[in-house]
Amino acid sequence: MDIWLAILQVLTLAVVLTALYRPLGDYMATINTSTHDLRIERGFYRLVGVDSRSEQTWQSYLRGVLAFSAVGVLFVYALQRAQAVLPYSLGFPAIPEGLSFNTAVSFVTNTNWQSYSPDVTMGYSVQIAGLAVQNFVSAAVGIAVAIALVRGFALTRTGTIGNFWVDLTRGILRLLLPLAIVSAIVLIVGGVIQNFNGFTDVATLSGGVQSIPGGPVASQEAIKLLGTNGGGFFNANSAHPFENPTAWTSLFQIILMLAIPFSLPRTFGTMVGDRKQGYAILATMATIFVVSLTALTIFELNGAGTAPGLAGGAMEGKETRFGIAGSTLFATTSTLTSTGAVNSMHDSYTALGGMMPMLNMMLGEVAPGGVGSGLYGMLILAVIAVFVAGLLVGRTPEYLGKKIGPREIKLASLYILITPTLVLTGTALSFAIPAVRADVEGTSIWNPGLHGLSEVLYAFTSAANNNGSAFAGLTANTPWFNTALGVAMLLGRFLPIVFVLALAGSLAAQDKVPATAGTLPTNRPQFVGLLIGVTIIITALTYFPVLALGPLAEGLQ
Repeated sequence: MDIWLAILQVLTLAVVLTALYRPLGDYMATINTSTHDLRIERGFYRLVGVDSRSEQTWQSYLRGVLAFSAVGVLFVYALQRAQAVLPYSLGFPAIPEGLSFNTAVSFVTNTNWQSYSPDVTMGYSVQIAGLAVQNFVSAAVGIAVAIALVRGFALTRTGTIGNFWVDLTRGILRLLLPLAIVSAIVLIVGGVIQNFNGFTDVATLSGGVQSIPGGPVASQEAIKLLGTNGGGFFNANSAHPFENPTAWTSLFQIILMLAIPFSLPRTFGTMVGDRKQGYAILATMATIFVVSLTALTIFELNGAGTAPGLAGGAMEGKETRFGIAGSTLFATTSTLTSTGAVNSMHDSYTALGGMMPMLNMMLGEVAPGGVGSGLYGMLILAVIAVFVAGLLVGRTPEYLGKKIGPREIKLASLYILITPTLVLTGTALSFAIPAVRADVEGTSIWNPGLHGLSEVLYAFTSAANNNGSAFAGLTANTPWFNTALGVAMLLGRFLPIVFVLALAGSLAAQDKVPATAGTLPTNRPQFVGLLIGVTIIITALTYFPVLALGPLAEGLQ
């Protein structure tokens, strides 16, 4: 029964995403190529002193990204520290310094890692003015960087790649905000709450009293998913019935996570003037997605032990409203994008099942990835793929008419190396420094042994890849994890962006070279297969030794 339910859900998802691919992808291309400014946009440009017609070099574009994000971190940090005096604080005190830093970095970097229980920590002012606003702007930053890289391939002999402030503004006002409004209404219809009621005391069946929180949940839930942010209004995230009431709202939330990332290849193909290139990128993303989903579902349906056998699968940590099929589809979507939202507890998955969300993030979240970050991550891998192919046949590698020389491959290589370095270094330091290890093992890890290593590895994988999901058995609100994970989130977000924009500038400065008989076709199934192979070999296999010490060892035990 679960197998047929899984197939039905995947088919429904495929039909909806196919219907959205062309109109949404073309609309995003129109947004980013239009020369017309809306009246509200012109007002904003005058306010901040931006000439919407001016183009920026990659260095200027990068300065805009970094300056805007730095202001965001400071603002969200200050908002949390001042929570006690803000309206609608619900009586909550100011957030401690370490947690405020971690949370501010988390939401500005589109990670939404939460080392706290949101419904008993954050008042409505911080949730709305701080966290929800960052859900919009951090997602728009990711889309802007991806569009800048696409322009690098599309433009010739220019030193510019667009205007960050224009790309950011249009991404929010023309794309994310309208979609979020419509999505929030649908979620409200589905039973997601939207109010300012605070806490309501109710009598339980056992005669006790329980405080039930309210809040403006649907509005935050919509952009949490559309922007592949993932931070929940409640501690249980999308497993909470106030955030995700029914099986159909769960499927709708999955659609929201995938709609923009799976449509961006169409935007890419349209902007570079060859839509078949977009289909090749889409086919690569979809293939990896289906294989990952299939593996995770099989692992969870075949969980060993008496209880899983009687339940028809490993049901621990999963909502009966969604079942195994709905849980594995959500988990695959959440970790193959940079969303990190959960409707089941990944810490309760089987050993090999829990490895799959971790492996999804280790792939670089490129199938389809976060809004913007998934596309530019896959294009980086495409650059490496054509370079590898060029070495095999002894020809100068080219991609979309641009030569891939030493500068381009160095930038692509640095991009690939950043995340594994952060993940493996953070995990190693957590156990190598005696004082830190004592704190990690004594305070943070609830399940010692192989699973404890997996919990720490998952945390740094999630932070460095800007995902935000977690093995819930790890207590991360400690000085070490607040600081180390915060640094991993910052470097994992902005160092890759530096290399992406530098690559965009290098490509935009080139002239296009004509295709010859020796040019590798990059819109055919052979290239899709090569790109899948490069993605797996270069990214996932980097982590094989540490996976062998954690989830693989636990699964084979």
